[in-house]
Amino acid sequence: MKICIMVNNLQLKTGFLFLIILFATVFVQAQELRVNVTVNSNQISGSDKKMFTTLQNSIKEFLNGRRWSDDVYTPAERIECNFLLNITGDMGGNQYKATLTIQATRPVFNSGYVSSLLNMQDNNIVFRYVEFQPLEFSDNRVVGNDPLASNLTATLAYYAYIILGLDNDSFSPRGGDAFFKKALNIVSNAPDGKDIAGWKPFEGNRNRYWLQDNLLNVKFSRFHDVMYQYHRQGLDVMYDDMTKGRGAIMNCLNMLYAVYQDIPNSMLMATFFTSKSDELQKIFSKAPPQEKSRAAQLLAQMDVTNAAKYQQMK
Repeated sequence: MKICIMVNNLQLKTGFLFLIILFATVFVQAQELRVNVTVNSNQISGSDKKMFTTLQNSIKEFLNGRRWSDDVYTPAERIECNFLLNITGDMGGNQYKATLTIQATRPVFNSGYVSSLLNMQDNNIVFRYVEFQPLEFSDNRVVGNDPLASNLTATLAYYAYIILGLDNDSFSPRGGDAFFKKALNIVSNAPDGKDIAGWKPFEGNRNRYWLQDNLLNVKFSRFHDVMYQYHRQGLDVMYDDMTKGRGAIMNCLNMLYAVYQDIPNSMLMATFFTSKSDELQKIFSKAPPQEKSRAAQLLAQMDVTNAAKYQQMK
């Protein structure tokens, strides 16, 4: 009888130990991103379509299977993202031109609503890919052995860090700085070569260089205050107090307007409004007339592309 009890106790302890190890393993292994990846090759003909399916799976594994930080994320905390790589040209020699559309969202507290953190398209993607070649990336050696092959993984890693930075900014004051610095490291050590573009300031005013530059530039320090207040003091309190949450977002518009007056037409502001224009219109369409009019005025000045949309709120 005593032996039986000892055996049962041993089995019970073993079972508990197994559960602890199992939960710890799941907890530790949970990655930061949950990315839906699509590779579209409809614009080109004559290429092996199976190869692009392999590439799609490789990119998905690269983004979802890699630890991008030392932070611990539970499966429920993973950031929802969409990456669409649209192949636009076959340059021969396993080299391709493409555009990359990147979208990322953040859940809003106590609701089923998700807010867009990033919604942009990068038109300067050139890369080399041979089916089944591993997608490799190292923060310490961004350029790799083949600049054209590394250009794809460097770009994917860059946007992973940008997304992590914006997400962390939205949950804690200046929470994204460490990730924006990792994006800067990629820009500073980016692959270089014929046809590779998007990493240098003289290659345009809307590229990877300028986005990370704006995010780390002290002139845009109030933008990070906006990211935190907009989400934590604005959207996250709207379930309990719509007026209070909308008031916090109105204050964010005033802060953004101060940034806009100092630095009009910046990439960072354009990126913000591309992600938030529809949301802002919905938020202020139900505001009192005076608040609605003020929001429409500020938004139309800062976001000329969507000015007509905001004017409809008046």
